[in-house]
Amino acid sequence: MIKKGQYNMENSFFALLFRQKYIKRWGLMRNTTDESLAEHSAETAFIAHALAIIGNKKFGKNYDANSVAVVALYHDAAEIYTGDLPTPVKYYSEEMRKNYKKIEAAAEKALVSRLPDEFKDIYGEIISGAAKEEKRLVKAADKICALIKCVEEGKSGNREFASAEKSTRESIAALKCPEADYFIENFLPAFLETIDENSL
Repeated sequence: MIKKGQYNMENSFFALLFRQKYIKRWGLMRNTTDESLAEHSAETAFIAHALAIIGNKKFGKNYDANSVAVVALYHDAAEIYTGDLPTPVKYYSEEMRKNYKKIEAAAEKALVSRLPDEFKDIYGEIISGAAKEEKRLVKAADKICALIKCVEEGKSGNREFASAEKSTRESIAALKCPEADYFIENFLPAFLETIDENSL
């Protein structure tokens, strides 16, 4: 039988990751459906993987879709320590943005420190050292997930997310990411339908 305290602190990385299910997102908003960090991470990985495939098939790119999906899966891992800081706070000023980046980097380092030395470089690279193109797709996927949340809340009659939907659409357009634009044009409309309508 495993007893509490019978582990090395260097082996707590995965136990910490599994706490993502307790961290709620959209804390300042009235939600019809709560969203956990774990759900968001998985959904971002789905979308990022799709964006990489779209890039390869439609725009002549050569992304490693599986690598992009893994980076997306861990993209908010630091929030295990920081929680989901509301966007108006995180981006209140340039100084606040810079300070949050420092906090985020420290949280990522603390999380990776909970691994045996032989694994630290691998997970450190996934969490904070991803390639620029991978990060670009993950950022786009993250915003698309936010847009999907807004659309789904609106479909449920919740007007709380109307302004967030508008600003999120604008921020995605500003990315000038053809993969994201393709996804929104071709796949987003289905999120407005019911399960019965999608099953016809």
